[in-house]
Amino acid sequence: MEEKVLNALDSIRPGLQADGGDLQFVRIDNNNVVYVRLVGACGGCPMSTMTLKQGIERIVKMQVPEVTAVEAV
Repeated sequence: MEEKVLNALDSIRPGLQADGGDLQFVRIDNNNVVYVRLVGACGGCPMSTMTLKQGIERIVKMQVPEVTAVEAV
């Protein structure tokens, strides 16, 4: 499953990088929650919560249905 999650994150990465940000995969826990770290412009952006939940989480869950949530660390 980790490989599928990494592929999903790679599909999101260009959009984040276009705005000066990026994300790093941290881990997947036993409840299939994916943890990522938002870096660059995304790290301090006031809209990062919305980007995480309505963008990153939505796309990851669509591509990897086993994922239950995506959280930032």
